[in-house]
Amino acid sequence: MGVTCVCQVPVAEGKSVQQTVDMVHKKLEQLGAVKQGSFCVDCETYHATGTVSGQPSKLLYVMHNSETPLSCLALFENGPCLVADANFDVLMVKLKSHFQNAKGHKVECRGSRYRYCDFLIKVGTVTMSSSARGISVEVEYCPCVVPGDCWNLMKEFMQSFLGPSVPDLPSVFAAKPEGIFAPADCVDTMTQYLELFNKLRKLQIQGNNVR
Repeated sequence: MGVTCVCQVPVAEGKSVQQTVDMVHKKLEQLGAVKQGSFCVDCETYHATGTVSGQPSKLLYVMHNSETPLSCLALFENGPCLVADANFDVLMVKLKSHFQNAKGHKVECRGSRYRYCDFLIKVGTVTMSSSARGISVEVEYCPCVVPGDCWNLMKEFMQSFLGPSVPDLPSVFAAKPEGIFAPADCVDTMTQYLELFNKLRKLQIQGNNVR
């Protein structure tokens, strides 16, 4: 596993989510990228039932990634994270007296994987309540494990098919720009997905309030 960046792709003006995804696919294929199957990332949200007086209930996010089918990730809101066995969901059912599933909060991202030279690209459609809410792009530069050494190259590559919508250095990199992005840092990749999911969820809530 190399250095990975996850970002949101804005929906093109006058286009639907799927039409925008198709446009990104076409640009990648024009570059010479080859499609290599599909991927899926999902996230379930749980509310802690026991709270400290005067403090809001903390959230627990349980995330799965088809790239790591034998494990899942449990992340506490503003807290620690746990890499667990894939059937961790079964344990969550047994802990229902402590954590309640937030119904209707499941987020799923599905799409296609592409390979271009040393880059692995995943373009996904983010759905909430069976409705498409946004587009994600994950770019992994496989040969490098030091974010500070390859970010400019990654950014230049992303601009070749995303244009000016490429993000700044991801926040998970900022804390360790000269550090090592090791395989265990799949946590950082999933954290980026969680940030994107929460951003899209807030936009959905704001849109419902406007209505």
